[in-house]
Amino acid sequence: MAKKFNQPQRMCIACRQRDAQINFVRLRCENSQLSTFQGTGRSFYICKICLDNEKKVSKALMRQCRSGDKTKFMNTLKEIITDDRKS
Repeated sequence: MAKKFNQPQRMCIACRQRDAQINFVRLRCENSQLSTFQGTGRSFYICKICLDNEKKVSKALMRQCRSGDKTKFMNTLKEIITDDRKS
């Protein structure tokens, strides 16, 4: 009988649902700049389902990054998502 491996569980900052780590996009916000996680510092997760709900995600990003520049965050997030889907 094969071993059953456990997937790490993470929580989405937008909907607060827990799921396996592979179903999330990992981001970080440093100095009010949104970017992908590079290995150091604090990060957060957004589930792939919530990425379609712009209102919910923008509110969560503004809360997480402690900034009110909604359009800048959403444009940066769209760039990150398109780069992630290409690779």
